[in-house]
Amino acid sequence: MSAPHPGPRTAVLPVPIRDAILAHARAGYPNEACGLIIGDRAAAAGGRALRFEATNNRAASPYRYEIDPDDLYRLTIATDDADEVFWGIVHSHVRSPAVPSPTDIGLAFYPDALYVLVSLTDESVQAWRIVDGAVHEVELEA
Repeated sequence: MSAPHPGPRTAVLPVPIRDAILAHARAGYPNEACGLIIGDRAAAAGGRALRFEATNNRAASPYRYEIDPDDLYRLTIATDDADEVFWGIVHSHVRSPAVPSPTDIGLAFYPDALYVLVSLTDESVQAWRIVDGAVHEVELEA
């Protein structure tokens, strides 16, 4: 029996944020690109996406990503000071679908955030909640 969907089943990702994510993913090629979507509340609590913050991929790899610790620290302090949160964790897949890999699932440390993936093979953008190893698709609306 699969885990029940933790919600939300849909979320709004404004076109300017989607465009910024795609541009960052293209610029990072041939490596995976990564970043954070900052929101007013957690996606799990119905929060709203406010902006995309591009980060450096410390792994500099086409197979995995690691948000640079300096970027993560800086954005953690800034979002906390602004009473904002990490609404979404973003990264690209350079040659595979925008679906969480086993590695992505194992490294999903923000259960209240959405995991937003970009596939550079077709420039699709998809979102997922990953909670306790269970993966749940979240439909993105503009």
